[in-house]
Amino acid sequence: MQCTAFATADEYHLGNLSQDLTSHGYVEVTSLPRDAANILVMGVENSAKEGDPGTIFFFREGAAVFWNVKDQTMKHVMQVLEKHEIQPYEIALVHWENEELNYTKTEGQSKLHRGEIRLNSELDLDDVILEKFAFSNALCLSVKLAIWEASLDKFVESIQSIPEALKAGKKVKLSHEEVMQKMGELFALRHRINLSSDFLITPDFYWDRENLEELYDKTCRFLSITRRVKVMNEKLQHCMELTDLMRNHLTEKRALRLEWMIVILITIEVLFELGRVFFLIK
Repeated sequence: MQCTAFATADEYHLGNLSQDLTSHGYVEVTSLPRDAANILVMGVENSAKEGDPGTIFFFREGAAVFWNVKDQTMKHVMQVLEKHEIQPYEIALVHWENEELNYTKTEGQSKLHRGEIRLNSELDLDDVILEKFAFSNALCLSVKLAIWEASLDKFVESIQSIPEALKAGKKVKLSHEEVMQKMGELFALRHRINLSSDFLITPDFYWDRENLEELYDKTCRFLSITRRVKVMNEKLQHCMELTDLMRNHLTEKRALRLEWMIVILITIEVLFELGRVFFLIK
């Protein structure tokens, strides 16, 4: 069976999404604990393969994880989801930056083994949902991070010609306003990664659930979440240094221009004064 994760937007309206999906015949799963906030779980009537019911996890942060769901059903859910997205991402990017893991139900404790999820077949439905939630939570982080990695790569591409231009002594073809806009994009991206997400800390939900925390942590390590965040922050730091350099360069140019304007005005004033003195003497 297959588990697939997509990040499609910055955020979802989960309440409205739940009502919309229910009207289309999907069933909401309400067995999650109260502290599993900002999550919507929906059941699918016909799963892709026998052996496990189809389940979909929607995270408010803008990611959806499909467990054993048919491609046709997945496509329909994604269409419904479009109406409840806040700041959606490009469709091509969404499908390019997805995560797919195979999973099976076996005897013994649930675990992630060599890139395959193995779920304990003896667990009841509520416990299975919780374990799927732990795996899905890590997959949600990975696909969100993948979208931001793509955004940063696009940003880097937009400024990669600047260091060579400075090295060659050419003019930087960016205005002061454009440089400030670039700096704003970097600050916004850094804020999303380090302040508004759970990339660097384990969520409180897992503190008193050691078995789920182990599944979550191992999946995050398999997906290299911490290392990818570190690499992104290093790239962001280099980009910030470059934009600072550009801003200082433009500030110096503006200051030099003002100095020359002052010199020219003083020169004009001196010439007028000399002309006035000359005519008085004459």
